[in-house]
Amino acid sequence: MRELTAGARELSGPIREGDRISLIQLFILGLQHTFTMFGATVLVPLLTGLDVGVALFTAGVGTLWFHLVTKRKVPVFLGSSFAFIAPVALVVKQWGVPAAQGGIIVAGLLYVLMAALVYFLGREFMENLLPPVVTGPIIMVIGLNLAPVAIKSASQNWTVALIVLLAVMMVSMYGRGFFKLVPVLVGLIAGYAVCLIMGIVDLKPVQEAALFAMPAFTKPEFNLAAIGLIAPVAVATMVEHVGDVLAVGATVEKDFVKDPGLHRTLIGDGIATSLAGLFGGPANTTYSENTGVLALTGVWKPEVMRVAAVMAILLSCFQKLTALIRTVPEPVIGGISIILFGMIASIGVRTVVENAVDFKKTRNLIISSVILVVGIGGAVINLWGGIQIGGMGLAAILGVILNQVLPEE
Repeated sequence: MRELTAGARELSGPIREGDRISLIQLFILGLQHTFTMFGATVLVPLLTGLDVGVALFTAGVGTLWFHLVTKRKVPVFLGSSFAFIAPVALVVKQWGVPAAQGGIIVAGLLYVLMAALVYFLGREFMENLLPPVVTGPIIMVIGLNLAPVAIKSASQNWTVALIVLLAVMMVSMYGRGFFKLVPVLVGLIAGYAVCLIMGIVDLKPVQEAALFAMPAFTKPEFNLAAIGLIAPVAVATMVEHVGDVLAVGATVEKDFVKDPGLHRTLIGDGIATSLAGLFGGPANTTYSENTGVLALTGVWKPEVMRVAAVMAILLSCFQKLTALIRTVPEPVIGGISIILFGMIASIGVRTVVENAVDFKKTRNLIISSVILVVGIGGAVINLWGGIQIGGMGLAAILGVILNQVLPEE
């Protein structure tokens, strides 16, 4: 067991479960992950008509539940899922928030059914279903799919975005001791300071926000039409969940499919989504943004994510703090996101390299090519009842099918 001090020494390796850090360091590292997840987590309720405070509350509670189910081994943060935006917004408009809650609850329960299937089929089935030639490109797609989001935010003010990017790189490359572990936080502070000097920060929302207010919890209703629109999206998000778990495992150099098991991560994610629906929050999903922070900082201690979860719960009640974080300008987030999302794609490349995937084989070239183009190109197909599947979910499904049907020789 190592103990990390705040001295200026170089770190000898990643900070893992069991390594000791001080309470103040744990708080700062958790705060870094809170800032990382905040923008995306509050954006989903803003787009769908759900309550922002409830979304933060359910993200925190869902993350703590996930860590409990997965034996506190998987360093993951659960935030609002973008995959459900369209159907949830439609249901809220037609039948109201309670009807959307019912659909979200059922979507989460579908994860539990899949977890049972994975448990009884066993680890060998999953290894055959998702070899490195499939998982590597899927992880690449996760990062590259997010690239336009980073560029869109950064392009609003490239000067600010580049200053933030430079700050993150300098701290990551040349920082020492604990300072080296918080490049995202340093970049955010540097970018925010520059924006304050440039006069592009609007502090009016902070002044107008209440100091303390409980989230607006609502009771669910079960509307079959609403369930039919929302629940089937879980088919695609379960595939994304597998990709995210593989990405986190590749990042921290652990096989979470084996321990604690994919069935546990699915149950953790699914029940967290059902809990969110019960309170009035959006469906949850494992956050790639926070995976990027794991890769960048080398802080793989799951406890840090749990601290971030508690902070999210507290933020759901302290409205002025929530409003302050929301004033962070988009180019600041864009500058940070450029490197975080690129880190995820790079982990996919590393997965392929470390497992010595032979791209002299035509079948491997075909599988990876289809996954990359379909996943990054935004391909979408229409299923029954107007349900759509596309992006990484569709790419992963095609990759799995091709890996099964194309001959090895």
